[in-house]
Amino acid sequence: LRFRPIMMTTMAALLGGVPLMLGTGTGSEIRQPLGYAMVGGLIVSQALTLFTTPVVYLYLDKLSNLFSGWSRSTDEDDEEHREERSVKEAAE
Repeated sequence: LRFRPIMMTTMAALLGGVPLMLGTGTGSEIRQPLGYAMVGGLIVSQALTLFTTPVVYLYLDKLSNLFSGWSRSTDEDDEEHREERSVKEAAE
C-alpha cells in the first residue's frame, strides 16, 4: 500500500489550517473554530484511514481466498493434495 500521497495531501491541508487555528488579530475569533475543526478533523480522518485501510484489505484478501477455493473442482484438488502429501511424507 502506498500512503505517501495521502499523507502529503493531509499534511498540506493540515498545515494550511494552522494559521487559522493560531491566528490573532481582527476577526480571528471568527476563524479560529474553523482552524480547530480543520486540523482536528484531518488528524482523526488520517488516523482512521491509516488503521482501517490495511484491515479492510486483509478481510478482502481472506474473502478472495475463500471464493477462489470454491471455484476449483474437488476431484482435482484431492488428487493434487494427495500427491503433495506423499512428496512431503517421502521428504520427511
